[in-house]
Amino acid sequence: MKFKRIFLMILDSLGVGETTDAINYDSNGSNTLGHIMENYDLFIPNLKKIGFLDTLNLSDNSNTDAYYTIAKPINAGKDSLNGHYEIVGIKSDIPFKSFNQGFTYDLLSKIEEITGRNIIGNVCCQDDSILQQLGERQFNYGSLIVYTSADSDLQIAAHEDCIPINTLYEYCEKIRALTLNDDCRIARIIARPFNGTPGKYKFINSARRDYAIKPPKRSILDDLNEKEYSVIGIGKVNDIFDGQGINKMIKASNNTEAINKLTDIIDKKFTGLCMVNLCDFDSLYGHMRDVEGYARAIEELDVDIPIILNKLELDDLLIITADHGNDPTYKGNGHTRENVPIIIYSRNFKNPKRLKPFDTFADIGAIIADNFDINKPEIGESILDKLD
Repeated sequence: MKFKRIFLMILDSLGVGETTDAINYDSNGSNTLGHIMENYDLFIPNLKKIGFLDTLNLSDNSNTDAYYTIAKPINAGKDSLNGHYEIVGIKSDIPFKSFNQGFTYDLLSKIEEITGRNIIGNVCCQDDSILQQLGERQFNYGSLIVYTSADSDLQIAAHEDCIPINTLYEYCEKIRALTLNDDCRIARIIARPFNGTPGKYKFINSARRDYAIKPPKRSILDDLNEKEYSVIGIGKVNDIFDGQGINKMIKASNNTEAINKLTDIIDKKFTGLCMVNLCDFDSLYGHMRDVEGYARAIEELDVDIPIILNKLELDDLLIITADHGNDPTYKGNGHTRENVPIIIYSRNFKNPKRLKPFDTFADIGAIIADNFDINKPEIGESILDKLD
Protein backbone atom coordinates (compact mmCIF):
# COMPACT_ATOMS: atom_id res chain seq x y z
CA MET A 1 0.00 0.00 0.00
CA LYS A 2 1.40 3.40 -1.02
CA PHE A 3 0.40 6.82 0.29
CA LYS A 4 0.27 10.25 -1.33
CA ARG A 5 1.12 12.09 1.88
CA ILE A 6 2.88 11.08 5.09
CA PHE A 7 2.48 13.11 8.27
CA LEU A 8 5.21 12.49 10.85
CA MET A 9 4.42 13.79 14.34
CA ILE A 10 7.32 13.86 16.81
CA LEU A 11 6.28 14.10 20.46
CA ASP A 12 9.50 15.69 21.66
CA SER A 13 10.92 13.63 24.57
CA LEU A 14 7.94 11.29 25.11
CA GLY A 15 9.89 8.07 25.63
CA VAL A 16 8.38 4.77 26.75
CA GLY A 17 11.12 3.13 28.79
CA GLU A 18 14.86 2.76 29.26
CA THR A 19 17.03 1.31 26.51
CA THR A 20 19.33 -1.66 27.03
CA ASP A 21 22.27 0.77 27.12
CA ALA A 22 20.55 3.35 29.36
CA ILE A 23 23.10 2.85 32.14
CA ASN A 24 25.80 4.20 29.81
CA TYR A 25 23.81 7.45 29.57
CA ASP A 26 22.95 7.72 33.28
CA SER A 27 19.33 6.92 32.40
CA ASN A 28 18.78 3.51 33.97
CA GLY A 29 15.23 3.10 35.24
CA SER A 30 13.85 6.02 33.23
CA ASN A 31 10.41 5.79 31.64
CA THR A 32 8.79 9.07 30.65
CA LEU A 33 5.27 7.86 29.85
CA GLY A 34 5.28 5.05 32.41
CA HIS A 35 6.28 7.24 35.33
CA ILE A 36 3.83 9.96 34.35
CA MET A 37 1.08 7.35 34.48
CA GLU A 38 2.27 6.17 37.90
CA ASN A 39 1.96 9.69 39.27
CA TYR A 40 -1.05 11.02 37.37
CA ASP A 41 -4.37 9.51 36.32
CA LEU A 42 -4.06 10.11 32.58
CA PHE A 43 -7.32 10.31 30.64
CA ILE A 44 -6.39 9.80 26.99
CA PRO A 45 -9.11 7.65 25.37
CA ASN A 46 -8.23 8.69 21.81
CA LEU A 47 -4.53 7.94 22.10
CA LYS A 48 -5.42 4.70 23.86
CA LYS A 49 -7.59 3.73 20.90
CA ILE A 50 -4.61 3.93 18.53
CA GLY A 51 -2.36 1.78 20.74
CA PHE A 52 -0.36 4.51 22.44
CA LEU A 53 -0.55 3.01 25.93
CA ASP A 54 0.20 -0.46 24.55
CA THR A 55 3.69 0.71 23.59
CA LEU A 56 4.65 0.61 27.28
CA ASN A 57 4.61 -3.18 27.52
CA LEU A 58 3.82 -4.17 23.90
CA SER A 59 0.66 -5.94 24.95
CA ASP A 60 -1.59 -7.38 22.25
CA ASN A 61 -4.60 -5.19 21.52
CA SER A 62 -7.15 -6.62 19.11
CA ASN A 63 -9.24 -3.44 19.21
CA THR A 64 -6.58 -0.97 18.13
CA ASP A 65 -7.17 1.40 15.21
CA ALA A 66 -3.46 1.67 14.37
CA TYR A 67 -0.29 -0.39 14.13
CA TYR A 68 1.90 0.13 17.17
CA THR A 69 5.31 -0.83 18.52
CA ILE A 70 8.48 0.80 19.89
CA ALA A 71 11.77 1.83 18.27
CA LYS A 72 15.21 1.53 19.82
CA PRO A 73 17.89 4.22 19.31
CA ILE A 74 21.25 3.30 17.80
CA ASN A 75 22.69 6.80 17.38
CA ALA A 76 24.97 8.01 20.15
CA GLY A 77 23.60 10.42 22.71
CA LYS A 78 20.15 11.37 23.92
CA ASP A 79 19.76 14.74 22.22
CA SER A 80 17.16 16.05 19.80
CA LEU A 81 19.49 16.39 16.82
CA ASN A 82 20.80 12.82 16.84
CA GLY A 83 17.29 11.51 17.52
CA HIS A 84 15.87 13.39 14.54
CA TYR A 85 18.89 12.44 12.42
CA GLU A 86 18.22 8.77 13.11
CA ILE A 87 14.54 9.11 12.26
CA VAL A 88 15.43 10.34 8.73
CA GLY A 89 18.09 7.69 8.20
CA ILE A 90 21.35 9.31 9.32
CA LYS A 91 23.78 7.27 11.41
CA SER A 92 25.74 9.36 13.91
CA ASP A 93 28.21 7.86 16.38
CA ILE A 94 29.25 11.08 18.13
CA PRO A 95 26.89 12.66 20.68
CA PHE A 96 26.57 16.40 21.03
CA LYS A 97 27.96 17.83 24.24
CA SER A 98 26.01 19.41 27.08
CA PHE A 99 27.46 21.93 29.52
CA ASN A 100 25.37 21.68 32.66
CA GLN A 101 28.31 22.85 34.78
CA GLY A 102 28.94 25.86 32.57
CA PHE A 103 31.05 26.62 29.52
CA THR A 104 34.84 26.68 29.60
CA TYR A 105 36.81 29.81 30.34
CA ASP A 106 38.55 29.45 26.98
CA LEU A 107 35.25 29.45 25.05
CA LEU A 108 33.83 32.38 27.02
CA SER A 109 37.00 34.38 26.43
CA LYS A 110 36.72 33.81 22.69
CA ILE A 111 33.07 34.90 22.73
CA GLU A 112 34.02 38.09 24.56
CA GLU A 113 36.76 38.69 22.00
CA ILE A 114 34.58 38.31 18.88
CA THR A 115 31.61 40.26 20.30
CA GLY A 116 33.42 42.91 22.33
CA ARG A 117 30.97 42.25 25.18
CA ASN A 118 31.48 40.94 28.71
CA ILE A 119 29.84 37.64 29.60
CA ILE A 120 27.61 37.14 32.64
CA GLY A 121 25.65 34.08 33.74
CA ASN A 122 27.28 30.87 32.50
CA VAL A 123 24.75 28.71 34.34
CA CYS A 124 22.12 26.10 33.55
CA CYS A 125 18.60 27.55 33.51
CA GLN A 126 15.28 26.19 32.21
CA ASP A 127 13.03 29.25 32.53
CA ASP A 128 13.12 33.05 32.55
CA SER A 129 14.45 33.31 36.11
CA ILE A 130 17.85 34.18 34.70
CA LEU A 131 16.32 37.35 33.26
CA GLN A 132 15.02 38.44 36.65
CA GLN A 133 18.44 37.73 38.20
CA LEU A 134 20.70 39.26 35.55
CA GLY A 135 18.48 41.31 33.22
CA GLU A 136 19.07 44.66 34.91
CA ARG A 137 22.82 44.10 35.04
CA GLN A 138 22.85 43.12 31.37
CA PHE A 139 20.94 46.27 30.44
CA ASN A 140 23.09 48.59 32.55
CA TYR A 141 26.46 47.27 31.40
CA GLY A 142 25.70 45.98 27.88
CA SER A 143 26.84 42.46 28.74
CA LEU A 144 25.67 39.19 27.21
CA ILE A 145 23.81 36.67 29.36
CA VAL A 146 25.17 33.25 28.39
CA TYR A 147 23.51 30.09 29.70
CA THR A 148 22.40 26.58 28.72
CA SER A 149 19.15 24.66 29.17
CA ALA A 150 20.70 21.22 29.86
CA ASP A 151 20.36 20.34 26.19
CA SER A 152 23.33 20.72 23.89
CA ASP A 153 22.85 24.45 23.47
CA LEU A 154 24.41 27.82 24.20
CA GLN A 155 21.81 30.53 24.67
CA ILE A 156 22.52 34.25 24.58
CA ALA A 157 20.08 36.76 26.03
CA ALA A 158 20.12 40.55 25.68
CA HIS A 159 17.54 43.32 26.14
CA GLU A 160 16.40 44.65 22.77
CA ASP A 161 16.80 48.27 23.93
CA CYS A 162 20.40 47.61 24.90
CA ILE A 163 21.57 45.34 22.09
CA PRO A 164 19.42 45.47 18.92
CA ILE A 165 17.97 42.11 17.94
CA ASN A 166 19.78 42.04 14.58
CA THR A 167 23.06 42.70 16.39
CA LEU A 168 22.34 39.78 18.73
CA TYR A 169 21.74 37.62 15.66
CA GLU A 170 25.10 38.69 14.24
CA TYR A 171 26.81 37.72 17.49
CA CYS A 172 25.14 34.30 17.40
CA GLU A 173 26.26 33.71 13.82
CA LYS A 174 29.86 34.41 14.86
CA ILE A 175 29.55 32.15 17.90
CA ARG A 176 28.04 29.41 15.73
CA ALA A 177 31.10 29.53 13.49
CA LEU A 178 33.31 29.48 16.57
CA THR A 179 31.71 26.32 18.01
CA LEU A 180 31.71 23.97 15.03
CA ASN A 181 34.84 22.08 16.08
CA ASP A 182 34.74 18.74 17.87
CA ASP A 183 36.04 20.25 21.13
CA CYS A 184 32.81 22.23 21.49
CA ARG A 185 30.30 20.17 19.50
CA ILE A 186 27.33 22.27 20.59
CA ALA A 187 24.14 21.39 18.74
CA ARG A 188 22.50 24.82 18.79
CA ILE A 189 23.36 28.45 19.44
CA ILE A 190 20.16 30.26 20.42
CA ALA A 191 19.49 34.00 20.34
CA ARG A 192 17.07 35.00 23.14
CA PRO A 193 16.12 38.70 22.92
CA PHE A 194 14.04 40.01 25.81
CA ASN A 195 12.28 43.19 26.86
CA GLY A 196 10.50 44.62 29.89
CA THR A 197 11.61 46.27 33.12
CA PRO A 198 13.31 44.97 36.30
CA GLY A 199 11.27 42.17 37.82
CA LYS A 200 9.12 41.98 34.68
CA TYR A 201 11.57 40.93 31.99
CA LYS A 202 10.19 38.55 29.34
CA PHE A 203 11.68 36.67 26.42
CA ILE A 204 10.49 37.81 23.01
CA ASN A 205 9.65 34.29 21.83
CA SER A 206 8.73 35.42 18.33
CA ALA A 207 12.28 36.79 17.92
CA ARG A 208 14.06 33.66 19.17
CA ARG A 209 16.41 32.31 16.54
CA ASP A 210 18.19 28.94 16.60
CA TYR A 211 21.49 28.35 14.82
CA ALA A 212 21.93 24.60 14.43
CA ILE A 213 24.37 22.79 12.18
CA LYS A 214 23.89 21.00 8.91
CA PRO A 215 23.28 17.26 9.24
CA PRO A 216 26.52 15.29 8.79
CA LYS A 217 25.15 13.25 5.88
CA ARG A 218 22.39 13.14 3.30
CA SER A 219 18.99 12.00 4.51
CA ILE A 220 15.65 11.04 3.05
CA LEU A 221 14.73 14.74 3.27
CA ASP A 222 17.37 15.58 0.66
CA ASP A 223 16.18 12.80 -1.65
CA LEU A 224 12.52 13.80 -1.30
CA ASN A 225 13.42 17.41 -2.03
CA GLU A 226 15.45 16.49 -5.10
CA LYS A 227 12.54 14.42 -6.44
CA GLU A 228 10.39 17.55 -6.03
CA TYR A 229 8.18 16.16 -3.30
CA SER A 230 6.95 18.58 -0.65
CA VAL A 231 9.04 18.43 2.53
CA ILE A 232 7.24 20.54 5.13
CA GLY A 233 8.66 21.26 8.58
CA ILE A 234 6.39 22.62 11.34
CA GLY A 235 7.80 23.94 14.60
CA LYS A 236 11.49 23.46 15.33
CA VAL A 237 11.96 20.87 12.57
CA ASN A 238 13.58 23.41 10.27
CA ASP A 239 15.95 24.53 13.01
CA ILE A 240 16.98 20.97 13.86
CA PHE A 241 18.02 20.27 10.28
CA ASP A 242 19.25 23.84 9.68
CA GLY A 243 16.87 23.92 6.71
CA GLN A 244 18.64 21.01 4.98
CA GLY A 245 16.12 19.14 2.80
CA ILE A 246 13.16 21.24 3.96
CA ASN A 247 11.37 23.17 1.20
CA LYS A 248 8.57 24.68 3.29
CA MET A 249 9.13 25.93 6.83
CA ILE A 250 6.22 26.85 9.13
CA LYS A 251 6.96 28.43 12.49
CA ALA A 252 5.19 27.34 15.67
CA SER A 253 6.33 28.23 19.16
CA ASN A 254 4.24 25.74 21.14
CA ASN A 255 2.15 22.57 20.83
CA THR A 256 -1.12 24.40 20.20
CA GLU A 257 0.32 26.44 17.34
CA ALA A 258 1.99 23.37 15.87
CA ILE A 259 -1.24 21.34 15.92
CA ASN A 260 -3.18 24.23 14.39
CA LYS A 261 -0.59 24.59 11.62
CA LEU A 262 -0.69 20.83 11.04
CA THR A 263 -4.48 20.74 10.64
CA ASP A 264 -4.23 23.66 8.22
CA ILE A 265 -1.65 21.80 6.14
CA ILE A 266 -3.75 18.63 6.08
CA ASP A 267 -6.42 20.68 4.30
CA LYS A 268 -3.93 21.68 1.56
CA LYS A 269 -3.16 19.71 -1.57
CA PHE A 270 0.38 18.37 -1.81
CA THR A 271 2.36 15.17 -2.27
CA GLY A 272 5.17 14.33 0.10
CA LEU A 273 6.15 14.54 3.76
CA CYS A 274 5.05 16.88 6.56
CA MET A 275 7.01 16.70 9.84
CA VAL A 276 5.76 18.41 12.98
CA ASN A 277 7.58 18.64 16.32
CA LEU A 278 5.57 19.17 19.51
CA CYS A 279 8.19 20.85 21.68
CA ASP A 280 6.28 21.64 24.89
CA PHE A 281 6.61 18.12 26.28
CA ASP A 282 10.38 18.56 26.42
CA SER A 283 11.02 22.26 26.95
CA LEU A 284 8.20 23.15 29.34
CA TYR A 285 7.69 19.95 31.31
CA GLY A 286 10.43 17.35 30.90
CA HIS A 287 13.35 19.63 31.72
CA MET A 288 11.35 21.35 34.43
CA ARG A 289 10.50 17.96 35.97
CA ASP A 290 6.84 18.94 35.91
CA VAL A 291 4.88 15.68 35.95
CA GLU A 292 1.44 17.27 36.12
CA GLY A 293 2.21 19.74 33.33
CA TYR A 294 3.54 16.95 31.12
CA ALA A 295 0.43 14.87 31.80
CA ARG A 296 -1.91 17.75 30.97
CA ALA A 297 -0.04 18.33 27.72
CA ILE A 298 -0.59 14.68 26.75
CA GLU A 299 -4.29 15.04 27.58
CA GLU A 300 -4.48 18.19 25.45
CA LEU A 301 -2.95 16.28 22.54
CA ASP A 302 -5.53 13.52 23.07
CA VAL A 303 -8.34 16.04 22.46
CA ASP A 304 -6.77 16.96 19.11
CA ILE A 305 -6.24 13.40 17.90
CA PRO A 306 -9.80 12.86 16.52
CA ILE A 307 -9.61 16.19 14.67
CA ILE A 308 -6.36 15.13 13.01
CA LEU A 309 -7.53 11.61 12.16
CA ASN A 310 -10.84 12.80 10.72
CA LYS A 311 -9.07 15.26 8.42
CA LEU A 312 -6.79 12.62 6.88
CA GLU A 313 -7.53 11.44 3.36
CA LEU A 314 -7.76 7.75 2.49
CA ASP A 315 -4.30 7.87 0.90
CA ASP A 316 -2.66 9.62 3.88
CA LEU A 317 -0.40 7.97 6.46
CA LEU A 318 0.18 9.30 9.99
CA ILE A 319 3.22 8.22 12.03
CA ILE A 320 3.54 9.32 15.66
CA THR A 321 6.84 8.88 17.49
CA ALA A 322 9.42 10.67 19.70
CA ASP A 323 13.12 11.55 19.48
CA HIS A 324 14.36 10.63 23.01
CA GLY A 325 13.06 10.59 26.58
CA ASN A 326 12.87 13.24 29.30
CA ASP A 327 11.40 11.52 32.35
CA PRO A 328 9.92 14.28 34.58
CA THR A 329 10.37 12.06 37.65
CA TYR A 330 14.07 11.43 36.99
CA LYS A 331 17.02 13.03 38.77
CA GLY A 332 18.56 16.18 37.31
CA ASN A 333 16.90 18.02 34.45
CA GLY A 334 18.36 16.45 31.32
CA HIS A 335 17.15 14.04 28.66
CA THR A 336 16.88 10.30 29.29
CA ARG A 337 17.97 7.50 26.97
CA GLU A 338 14.72 5.70 26.10
CA ASN A 339 12.91 3.73 23.46
CA VAL A 340 10.18 5.67 21.67
CA PRO A 341 6.58 4.84 20.72
CA ILE A 342 5.62 4.08 17.14
CA ILE A 343 2.02 4.60 16.04
CA ILE A 344 1.15 4.12 12.35
CA TYR A 345 -2.37 5.06 11.26
CA SER A 346 -4.32 5.10 8.00
CA ARG A 347 -8.04 5.11 7.41
CA ASN A 348 -7.39 2.35 4.88
CA PHE A 349 -5.91 -0.17 7.32
CA LYS A 350 -8.02 -3.31 7.65
CA ASN A 351 -6.21 -5.22 10.38
CA PRO A 352 -3.91 -2.96 12.45
CA LYS A 353 -2.04 -4.69 15.27
CA ARG A 354 1.15 -4.82 17.27
CA LEU A 355 4.36 -4.88 15.24
CA LYS A 356 7.77 -6.25 16.16
CA PRO A 357 9.99 -3.62 17.80
CA PHE A 358 12.00 -1.50 15.38
CA ASP A 359 15.75 -1.99 15.76
CA THR A 360 16.33 1.69 15.02
CA PHE A 361 14.39 4.94 14.72
CA ALA A 362 15.57 4.87 11.10
CA ASP A 363 12.94 2.25 10.24
CA ILE A 364 10.59 5.24 10.08
CA GLY A 365 12.76 6.90 7.46
CA ALA A 366 12.99 3.62 5.56
CA ILE A 367 9.19 3.38 5.42
CA ILE A 368 8.99 6.93 4.05
CA ALA A 369 11.72 6.25 1.47
CA ASP A 370 10.03 3.03 0.38
CA ASN A 371 6.68 4.78 0.00
CA PHE A 372 8.04 7.52 -2.26
CA ASP A 373 10.49 5.28 -4.18
CA ILE A 374 13.59 7.24 -3.23
CA ASN A 375 17.00 5.92 -2.17
CA LYS A 376 17.01 3.61 0.82
CA PRO A 377 18.71 5.34 3.78
CA GLU A 378 22.01 4.00 5.09
CA ILE A 379 20.25 2.57 8.15
CA GLY A 380 16.73 1.28 8.71
CA GLU A 381 14.45 -1.32 7.17
CA SER A 382 11.00 -0.65 5.74
CA ILE A 383 7.95 -2.61 6.87
CA LEU A 384 5.64 -0.80 4.42
CA ASP A 385 4.66 -4.09 2.78
CA LYS A 386 3.42 -5.38 6.14
CA LEU A 387 0.84 -2.61 6.50
CA ASP A 388 -2.56 -3.52 5.08
